[in-house]
Amino acid sequence: MTVDPVNTARGDRSDASVLSSLFGRRPRLLVVDDQPANVQVLYRLFADDHQVLMATSGEQALRVCAEQRPDLVLLDVVMPGMNGYEVCARLRSDPSTSGIPVIFVTAERDEESETRGLDLGAVDFIPKPINPRVVRARVRTHLTLKAQSDLLREWVYIDGLTRIANRRLFEERVVAEWSRAVRQGTPLSTLMIDVDHFKAFNDRYGHLAGDECLARVAATLKAVLKRPTDLLARYGGEEFVCLLPDTDLAGALDVANGLRQAMAAAAIPHGASAVASTVTVSVGACAKPADVVGSAAALVREADAQLYVAKSRGRDRACGGELGGA
Repeated sequence: MTVDPVNTARGDRSDASVLSSLFGRRPRLLVVDDQPANVQVLYRLFADDHQVLMATSGEQALRVCAEQRPDLVLLDVVMPGMNGYEVCARLRSDPSTSGIPVIFVTAERDEESETRGLDLGAVDFIPKPINPRVVRARVRTHLTLKAQSDLLREWVYIDGLTRIANRRLFEERVVAEWSRAVRQGTPLSTLMIDVDHFKAFNDRYGHLAGDECLARVAATLKAVLKRPTDLLARYGGEEFVCLLPDTDLAGALDVANGLRQAMAAAAIPHGASAVASTVTVSVGACAKPADVVGSAAALVREADAQLYVAKSRGRDRACGGELGGA
């Protein structure tokens, strides 16, 4: 029997709505296959209700996963260069991508191939030629499990007041991103952010207003960050921290000044500030150049030191330096 993938997709719209509700957006799928025709089949099957990313090589798939963080990967096994097994192994070995479920979609139908894929950490194995209903059902199942898993992690890693990441998640992510940056020879930056004269704000307006202020500051700062790989977290009290993978010092200072400008635009009144009539932030930036070795802890310490410099120079400004620099 021939099944029209487009009509099948339209028939499952209610399930897609549930998934979008769970994720708070359309689920993000990555389709990896060296044959464009196979990619297009899966694209047509999911494009109406998923954000579909595409890659035609293992190397490209790893880059997309690192940059876009898909919710699920549909992965071919047999590809020139890096095959699907190696891609799966590499995803599992990197803490920043290890939680992305992988489904192998392949013409390899023997038990040994399936066992190997599952042993490497894949969550499912679908033979070609595909049955669209089967593929959609299995993707739906594993996306649902992924959303539930993400929710459980959110309870552990989200700050209750500001609803952004907490210090625990930042400390885990900065170590993982440091390891990736060293392995790949890429830059990595951290921003330490402090709300200027926040004690005076609490003294003037009260602690309930202070809590509301911190929640607004968090939302304002988070809206500036556009890449899925960037992380904003509450570090403690009125202090926030931002992790910027693949970002050098110039890029980090651009983001830092973008955060300051966003706070100015938010115009949260602060009549007790010695800096401005609205809430402002001071930012310290530190960047690990691509060829520098050190530690994630040193990166954070230097960003904190740069924050101190920004505050000592009058606040409402960004200062920065490179790890290992003069």
